[in-house]
Amino acid sequence: MTGKGQPQQGLKSGSPPNIAAAGLACLRGGRLLFKGVSFALSAGDALILTGPNGVGKSSLLRLLAGLLPAFSGKVERSGNLALADEHMALDPRLPLARALGDWAHLDGSTAQDVTAALAAFDLTHLADVPVRMLSTGQRRRATLARIHASRAPIWLLDEPGNGLDTASLALLDDAMATHRAAGGLVIVASHQPLGLANAQHLALVAAA
Repeated sequence: MTGKGQPQQGLKSGSPPNIAAAGLACLRGGRLLFKGVSFALSAGDALILTGPNGVGKSSLLRLLAGLLPAFSGKVERSGNLALADEHMALDPRLPLARALGDWAHLDGSTAQDVTAALAAFDLTHLADVPVRMLSTGQRRRATLARIHASRAPIWLLDEPGNGLDTASLALLDDAMATHRAAGGLVIVASHQPLGLANAQHLALVAAA
């Protein structure tokens, strides 16, 4: 169960998700951020990325999502993914439920998935509020609800706890646990503790 008693919607059908990196290096603006990054995750797994600001945590997530090229190394992935970063990617003019519904349509999800996502992050009462009227914390929860509604088995989360209060962090922890129990996997970059039991840890260091 997630949020206020709403059942977790099933993940997109297909083979169990997995994602693996081998010897990854990232070059941005002529600067080598990191090198030699390797890991392997399968259904139910979680990986927590840590490291100082500017070391490349966000770049690694974007590289894993296919939004940046690897300078060297490779990524192998099976399963759809959803990325939550500093860009909310919701139309600010639309009511929240409608904005999430537009993304759900693109993702092949349903109105039921949107309803479950709103409940999971305690946003049901804000369904008719325009996105532009949401507070910072509500916007962060809306971003996470978009990921939830996608039913993608692979979640890439960049500092998902930013702007969340204690109650909202508990909702995030619950959503990640339920996602993993359903066969999903999570990769999260975070500077604050999160409730990810039995997670792998990867501390990025600047390339020498």
